[in-house]
Amino acid sequence: MPDLTDRNHSPAPVLARRGALLLCGIWLLAGTVGHDPWKVDDVLHLAVAFGMSGGDWLVPRIAGDPWLVSPPLYHWVAALCGKLFGSVLPWHDAARLATLVFGAAFLAILSRMAQVLLGASAALAAPLLAIGTLGLLIPMHEAQPAVVALTGFIISLWGLSVWRVRALQGGLIFGAGIGIGFLGAGMDSVAIQLATGLMMVLHPAWRQRGNLVAWLAAAAMALTLMLPWPWLLWQQAPALFDVWWTAEKASVTIRGGFSRDHLELLAWASWPVLPLALWSLWLERRHPFKPETALLLAATAAALFMFFADVPKPTALLPALAPLTLLAAAGAGRLRRGAANAYDWFGMMTFTLIAALIWLGGIAMLTGEPARVAKNFSKPAPGFIAEASTFAMVIAIAVTVGWIAVMMRTPRSPWRAAARWSVGLTTMWVLLVALWLPWIDYGKSYRSVSADFRHALGNHPGCIARRGLGLTQRASLDYFNGIRTVSSSRAKDCRYLIAQATPGAEHDLPGWTLIRETSRPGDKGERLRLYRRTE
Repeated sequence: MPDLTDRNHSPAPVLARRGALLLCGIWLLAGTVGHDPWKVDDVLHLAVAFGMSGGDWLVPRIAGDPWLVSPPLYHWVAALCGKLFGSVLPWHDAARLATLVFGAAFLAILSRMAQVLLGASAALAAPLLAIGTLGLLIPMHEAQPAVVALTGFIISLWGLSVWRVRALQGGLIFGAGIGIGFLGAGMDSVAIQLATGLMMVLHPAWRQRGNLVAWLAAAAMALTLMLPWPWLLWQQAPALFDVWWTAEKASVTIRGGFSRDHLELLAWASWPVLPLALWSLWLERRHPFKPETALLLAATAAALFMFFADVPKPTALLPALAPLTLLAAAGAGRLRRGAANAYDWFGMMTFTLIAALIWLGGIAMLTGEPARVAKNFSKPAPGFIAEASTFAMVIAIAVTVGWIAVMMRTPRSPWRAAARWSVGLTTMWVLLVALWLPWIDYGKSYRSVSADFRHALGNHPGCIARRGLGLTQRASLDYFNGIRTVSSSRAKDCRYLIAQATPGAEHDLPGWTLIRETSRPGDKGERLRLYRRTE
């Protein structure tokens, strides 16, 4: 196959293979474990997996109620991780390892595809660019089915790249990617992958003699993975199947319009791969229909179309980041000297400043000095007391020394700017996790809220009604203390009621007596209130 990167110049990336693997491993693990389930997506998907670990693997549920927003592959894997590693980690940390599994698969396949399309140098550059992409940082560290769709998409792109030389094998891989993407994100993912595949049929390089057989193999593989769960759901719970299928059909329609918010989200979430991808396309402007370029352009176009057709949200952009990263890998080592130096200098200055600010905040939380900085942390998290952790401090010092060493000792190379950006972002993330994670966890977890209610309810409260209680709150109360609520239509005989309201909302409810009001520390916009029925 043509070798875009190696043909122009292919100095080895700054980080050797082992260094790249270590960096990717640190990036994947940091922040994935070590904290409670957080609002919003994290706690929702952990709650679904927690429900499945109790025995019902077919119907996704939150606090006992059906939740049919996405197919359950992520939740199955999370529940299995919880069972396997729950004895050595808190259950939510063990279950969240599912994200690490899919994230590692994504980076490995991205590297393999970069090698096939672009050459050996890009095989290390592509995963380094991925871990340096801002839009992947949060989804790759929370309980998030969107990472399954991202993994499925890169598998299908890998299949299409193989299809050119081995049509049957490529078709099977392409079909596997479609099936996995469907089980992660439903028909949205299937639409993107099919659109990419159908566009490539028009390209001469994909007009192979065995195309028909390859398409049949792709269809067979995809349907084998896709159909069992919906079929079982239809057999055992036809009403729930109808709810799910109606939502899936609606998901492939245009649900929003192009807006400035889309562009703003695209601009920051795709940094720095978008400008590097555009540079790569500029370099290949005389050969826009080259097979490698055409494949990545088609994939980007399909993914961005679905992104712009939806309401602007970071998870909807994730599929587009896969082909953009590969395009960026083709151009990152071919930057002109001035641009490369500017990119390198910007990354070093930015992450050094951020690292210094993170250290300042961590020291202020532990010592109370500088007082003005410490106040900025105590005000949004009243009652939080920072405790020094030897392990966390050792990690923070080690990554800081490592970042300084990378800045001072990295030799000149066309890849240096991209490599140092990835190291800098990973350094910032690890420092944030090591020094600030307890403070962040204190404000984002519902553990204290749930404990307050459990204390007031006792061990056998019976039926508990709810009013205005969000999914996140219901999931958290159930996970932390087994507090489950029922809707108002089933609450006639309930002795207790939990209501969600704003701080200024009226406290009194006819027929109920307020016995406890609580909220997450520092949360000024939400109150949870526990009532007992008036005798």
